[in-house]
Amino acid sequence: MNDLETAKEFLKKKHLSLVIVKDGTTIFHSRSSGISGLLEAVEILRNDLNGSSVADRVVGRAAGLLLASSRVGVVYALTLSVEGLKVLEENKVPLQYEMLVPKILDKSGRDICPFERFSMTIGSLSEAYEKLKNFAETLKK
Repeated sequence: MNDLETAKEFLKKKHLSLVIVKDGTTIFHSRSSGISGLLEAVEILRNDLNGSSVADRVVGRAAGLLLASSRVGVVYALTLSVEGLKVLEENKVPLQYEMLVPKILDKSGRDICPFERFSMTIGSLSEAYEKLKNFAETLKK
């Protein structure tokens, strides 16, 4: 079984929100909701994400920016937003997904996710992590 298949299987069987596999080893997994697990993975793993296989329950534009800037090898998403798809395709990140949606919604299901909205102000991959991390901190306050 290849790394992406391993990540997908682990994501589904263990009911996780994020699984990252590299060279046959699961190097990160999370049950955190939203983008917090991916922010944590980028903080901890940094360059180790390069070439990894990532399975994530929800990938919007913000997650797409983080994944592309981390130079992951391939992405699988259960749910992918149109903006997330654009970011990953523009940065030539191979991907698979189950469901494509117009936008990622917030927890109430009535409005666009705050990270999806905020990420529209981010113009380059190099600034994505710091801006998203700082935005996450402001939301916690």
